Amino acid sequence: MSLAVLSGRALFGLQVRPVQVEVHVGGGLPSFSIVGLPGAGVRESRERVRSALLSSGFEFPAGRITANLAPADLPKDSGRFDLPIALGVLLASGQIADAGGGVPDVRHYVLVGELSLTGAILPADAALAIALSVARGDPQASLIMAPASAGVAARVPGLRVLAAAGLDEVVAHFAGRAELPAAVPVHDDPRDEAPVPCLSDVHGQAAARVALELAAAGGHGLLLSGCPGVGKSMLAHRLPGLLPPLSSEQALEVAAVHGLARSRPSLSRVPPFRAPHHGASMPALVGGGAHPRPGEISLAHHGVLFLDELPEFDRRALEALREPLETGIVTVARAAGSCTFPARFQLVAAMNPCPCGWHGHPHPRRECACSSDVIARYRARISGPLLDRIDLHVSLGVEAAWLEAPPGEPSAQVRARVVDARQRQFSRQGCLNADLDGAALDGHGNPDADGRALLARAASAWGWSARATRRTLRVARTLADLDGADRVEAGHVGQAIQYRPGGAA
Repeated sequence: MSLAVLSGRALFGLQVRPVQVEVHVGGGLPSFSIVGLPGAGVRESRERVRSALLSSGFEFPAGRITANLAPADLPKDSGRFDLPIALGVLLASGQIADAGGGVPDVRHYVLVGELSLTGAILPADAALAIALSVARGDPQASLIMAPASAGVAARVPGLRVLAAAGLDEVVAHFAGRAELPAAVPVHDDPRDEAPVPCLSDVHGQAAARVALELAAAGGHGLLLSGCPGVGKSMLAHRLPGLLPPLSSEQALEVAAVHGLARSRPSLSRVPPFRAPHHGASMPALVGGGAHPRPGEISLAHHGVLFLDELPEFDRRALEALREPLETGIVTVARAAGSCTFPARFQLVAAMNPCPCGWHGHPHPRRECACSSDVIARYRARISGPLLDRIDLHVSLGVEAAWLEAPPGEPSAQVRARVVDARQRQFSRQGCLNADLDGAALDGHGNPDADGRALLARAASAWGWSARATRRTLRVARTLADLDGADRVEAGHVGQAIQYRPGGAA
């Protein structure tokens, strides 16, 4: 045969798209062309494929070779197309035949791998993202990758993944001489996971611990404000220990996103916790680059994003969080196209009340040295619309007797109540209270008559926006769930009001 058609995969952000690799070998002056909008990494495949074929004991056809990567309007980069191109050259030049002497059936195979000059298959980036795409796109497909990548891809349930160390092994498989082995899923060693800090380490700050439980139960954003050293960061680091373990599907999604960031994809059931430095740029937070990669908000998908020293972050970077907080996704636009990353994270932020940190917190030896103008400029670094999107605002004070305070409840006990409250939410409405909106919020979060009147008075007194008012309703619904109440009552509304700016005044 002079034409071979195989299947590969192109990666743009987290979007994995099928690519049809067509290889034609014909007469004419010897040449090797790759068409179909190839990037530099794909164009270099010509030299790698040529050397890999010769090193593996095959002939390189002395004719006009054309490899087309369709669709032609989809940009393609990296060396993951080496393997299907090399196999296509061998099939099109008639160097591979099955056990019956016919043409091997390659219709339900997806080949992904870069070739070394010796013919060895090198591991591919984003193996888990590619495997998830193959499993969802074609249940009958078999994925062939390097052993290291295949072990990661085999974590996807129901997908047949074959491990091939070299081009000669792939040829032997299609020729019927030796079957490629099924990849064995790589399992993480639980001992490699860092221990999750326990809430019992926190002495005192009872109100803040209650707010932390409330945030975990309903998926609400949390802003901790207080002078230096009162425990803001300590509390934030203990939120993942209050959240329920990730489901298998969620763990796969998180590992796929982390694989795109070139980090080791771990299938941990512990929700991720990301704490970027306040010098992080906007692309570092939301994602970007010439070849888009996920930012911190996507690496915190299904987990917690902690922004310490919130006013010190670049304002443009903070403003870029507004849409992901509402939608749970972030779209990065580039000249080659737009790609979407998941970003359903829980925001926890911490800040001082002023640049020196002591405004509003009397201390026998320290006084606030900031003028009113300095304090106003400091707080103006955070926009009102962003603050409006944070459900819980908690002020922490200095507790002089915290050494004598008994340890708080262990995280396991609090997590049990959080799990119970979340189960009530999912069984009632299919989502967390933080995601309730529109008719669903009106139906499930509607308080009794006294609660509605109390909420109306608070919204009028402090000039709340419609968003702030509805977010208060979501918090009240979570408080009712923690109490095991079917209806939101006035007491729940009154407590929820305390968590809005000005509500505790």
